[in-house]
Amino acid sequence: MPARRLGVAIVGLGGAVATTVAAGLEMIRRGAVDLSGLPLADAPHAGLAPYQNISLAGWDLYPDDLASAVRQHGVLGPAELDLVRTELEAVRPWPAVGNVKFCRNVAGREGANLTSMRDQVASLKDDLNRFKADSGVDSLVVVHLASTERLVDTTLPQFATPEAFEMALDADDPEIGPAMLYAYAAITGGIPYGNFTPSVSADIPALKELARRHGVPIAGKDGKTGQTLVKTVIAPALRGRSLKVDGWYSTNILGNRDGLALDDPNSLASKLDTKGSVLDSILGYKVENHKVFIHYYPPRGDDKEAWDNIDLTGFLGHRMQMKINFLCKDSILAAPLVIEIARCLDLAKQRGQGGVLEELGVFFKAPLMVNGAEPEHAWPEQERRFRAWLDGEGGRGTPGERSEQSLKAAAASLADVR
Repeated sequence: MPARRLGVAIVGLGGAVATTVAAGLEMIRRGAVDLSGLPLADAPHAGLAPYQNISLAGWDLYPDDLASAVRQHGVLGPAELDLVRTELEAVRPWPAVGNVKFCRNVAGREGANLTSMRDQVASLKDDLNRFKADSGVDSLVVVHLASTERLVDTTLPQFATPEAFEMALDADDPEIGPAMLYAYAAITGGIPYGNFTPSVSADIPALKELARRHGVPIAGKDGKTGQTLVKTVIAPALRGRSLKVDGWYSTNILGNRDGLALDDPNSLASKLDTKGSVLDSILGYKVENHKVFIHYYPPRGDDKEAWDNIDLTGFLGHRMQMKINFLCKDSILAAPLVIEIARCLDLAKQRGQGGVLEELGVFFKAPLMVNGAEPEHAWPEQERRFRAWLDGEGGRGTPGERSEQSLKAAAASLADVR
């Protein structure tokens, strides 16, 4: 049987993460790099598209070809770009659907002459159909990587049911953001959808239900790459050793386009909403002094610095501190996750799984859940459930079974660090 060919349509194709994905896949095709950093490189599974067989296209507010975008972002060096310059110069994003009312600090061209939301959705679907026909891939996945939009009240009545959402679309409801339009276009087109950003999109009840009805797998949101990944690894161990967390101060500096978008307080609120929800659920109590800050600092570019101070109380009430300073590269951490999310969503589609795919929560800060259930944030348990799903065993169970599995995973994790 011929190896599967997968097309990935990215919202925000000209961004730092997406161009790193594009360059990385081209380098892999050329045999110029190994598969380091790809979480599923050593997990061959029938149905997962080979890395070499993934084609990219997508939308962006900026019209630059991908080679020019790579130079602007500065994630990759000149020698790395030279390896794939010809291929990246041949790719230009499609005009994006944008709205400055949802993302003030990142503006560019937007889809021209599209005056209604229905027209915008139709245009997005045309792009997807053309991509599939021209590339000859077996299937498509849409992954959202565009800049963070402002917070939206997901409890509004127009977001409650598919029928209410359809009526809101007809009325060009101003509460519908661009990210929701991309999700709607994908879901109603039968294409799996992943949201790697904090923006509200497929996580509104209407689109979750629509995905279930259409049998389309969806996952999100906000990729877990740096500081939050570390937090969800450390916190279960602190809980396992009964070290009480009195306070956790987290701050980040970054200077890429994502940082620029987050310099707007409205977009920043969306990001802090997904980052701030992790700790309490892992520890089992509210950390009163959990502080999270993100600062736009242009000199750092894509080289993000995440700094954590943790105040702890242990045996006999003695106080301790832990400091973590993660000097990381935002796009180098995110790009391989984007690739794996796309491959897994495609695998889920082949397996006939539709609706929210909870088992992909290992990739996200705020995992989507069915029926408002509380998500699992502890990384050891997330990883166990994900690997079980990947092996076709299913990662689900009763709450009691989940609790027991979580304790076993935490114990195994602690055993590893003894």
